[in-house]
Amino acid sequence: MRWIDSARTVRSFFSDVSLDVLDECRRTASGDGRCSFVEASADDLAGIADASVDVVTTRSVLIYSDRKAATFAEFFRVLRPGGRISLFEPINRFVMRLRPDDLFGVGTAPVHDLITKVSDVYRGTNEELTRPMMDFDERDIVDWAVTAGFEAVELDYRAQVDVPADPIEDWETLKCVAPNPLVPTYGEAIAAALTHEERERLDTYMIALAAAGTPTRRTMATAFLRARRPHRNR
Repeated sequence: MRWIDSARTVRSFFSDVSLDVLDECRRTASGDGRCSFVEASADDLAGIADASVDVVTTRSVLIYSDRKAATFAEFFRVLRPGGRISLFEPINRFVMRLRPDDLFGVGTAPVHDLITKVSDVYRGTNEELTRPMMDFDERDIVDWAVTAGFEAVELDYRAQVDVPADPIEDWETLKCVAPNPLVPTYGEAIAAALTHEERERLDTYMIALAAAGTPTRRTMATAFLRARRPHRNR
């Protein structure tokens, strides 16, 4: 979030629920006195005053919130009249509808049966944690913005199905990655889902795929929303 004080000095708020993330922001800012750091969730920005911010910008924040409408209301509250929001969100519901089992973008590969078993681990992950990532689409984002009182609402939506993408560079490194911070890594899910022999078969195939530089296929959807708080309340 960005705001301008009475001296017309550009300042930035960094807000997150994670102290680790805020600490990383502090290191990146390197002691810049124009930066402030607020531990808060997006739906309760109590540390930021009403009508004190010029711009709110977020990336992949709504997917972790159970109170998405309240989040838009908070953004509206902290913005000055004429202030703007700029939000980016993945639309995970799109992927789950079209390619729910294609974790690694390899399609109907000879190891598809194994990848399906790994996908089942994620489907069985605590629903309370993962539900916010799947319970909305691009139309909901527009509705929440309008309901909160924003005007000049624009949304750019991009959907991709089986689009050629970069090859897997290092299978062992990829196994250390989690698709999101709330679920197991791919390696942990593989260990939970597959037998030793199945893990060896999956590793052999994926390592060969990476070595050959075979392109993967990307299926995803994203939404980018821009809107403005009216200069006067309606």
